[in-house]
Amino acid sequence: MKGKILVTGASGFVGSHFVETAFKAGYEIHAAVRYSSSLDAIRPFVAKFVYLDFEDICGLTSFFAEENYTYIVHAAALTKAKTVEQMHAVNVRVSSNLIEAAFQIAVPPKRFVFISSLAAIGPVQYDDMPLTENNVYNPITIYGKSKQAAEEMIRQRFSDQPITIIRPTAVYGPREKDLFILFDTMNKGIDAYIGKAPQKLSFIYVKDLANLLLNACLVSTDHVETFNATDGKVYSRYEMANIFKQVLSRKLVRLHLPYKMVKMLAQLCGWLYRNSKQTPVLYPERLGELTAQSWACDITKAKTILRFDPAYDLEAGLSESLRWYKDNNWLK
Repeated sequence: MKGKILVTGASGFVGSHFVETAFKAGYEIHAAVRYSSSLDAIRPFVAKFVYLDFEDICGLTSFFAEENYTYIVHAAALTKAKTVEQMHAVNVRVSSNLIEAAFQIAVPPKRFVFISSLAAIGPVQYDDMPLTENNVYNPITIYGKSKQAAEEMIRQRFSDQPITIIRPTAVYGPREKDLFILFDTMNKGIDAYIGKAPQKLSFIYVKDLANLLLNACLVSTDHVETFNATDGKVYSRYEMANIFKQVLSRKLVRLHLPYKMVKMLAQLCGWLYRNSKQTPVLYPERLGELTAQSWACDITKAKTILRFDPAYDLEAGLSESLRWYKDNNWLK
């Protein structure tokens, strides 16, 4: 065994793929999950399931001292919430508690990997240079703002600790549910867009991200470092639909919906869900993210320091993903 890794959010989309990748690489995996979590995808790869109280720093400290983890990968996060307070409670305070507990024991982990998001930086204008780790923060959603706050908290409180921050762009792959809504719509023959303005988009296949996270565990730095993560390429807004048509031999009707009409719909959805615990698929903040001009990203730093060499471009990763959706009856 190469070491022992605790993965928070282990039953989630990114967490579950990392669990499988790390297990196959020879690590013992402990999965921090909720009692309500579905464990089918990770059960074969997990040596121990743990159910932690993330608000109890003393309890977390005792737990870490007893388990003596080699690495901790913090994949647990809230991507949608009704209020800023709810989002920050999970994405900032829980992260702070975990890091504090992990690094105050006698033998702390060799590295703590924090999964942030490119949303923490936010998009840029179409003609701007690709995003780098040095771009100023300009998030456009409360999720992005919470990830910014978490990153700032880490640098302010734990700057001298071996912590690696990974900022993935849009992640896709088997079992992913948000982009699957788009694929399901395409499967019905509709290829819809908001407005006609060109966009620069970036993606990362979940298997590449899982490998990058494992590389991030092994990098030898004794302070906080941040890395953006994409497959290194930039795509037009039509690329995904073109690949979909090719892989599944579908004919799609391409529609450009007026921005003002979709904005009104987003506002209506926000109002209809105002008293619900659920968040609608489309809401005003989400609209801004979907219509952003450029998520183009430079991953030179990750390639150089983390030896990141993406194996999948969008065509290869999406082809594999769509076949999985078909084989597992997500797409009929």
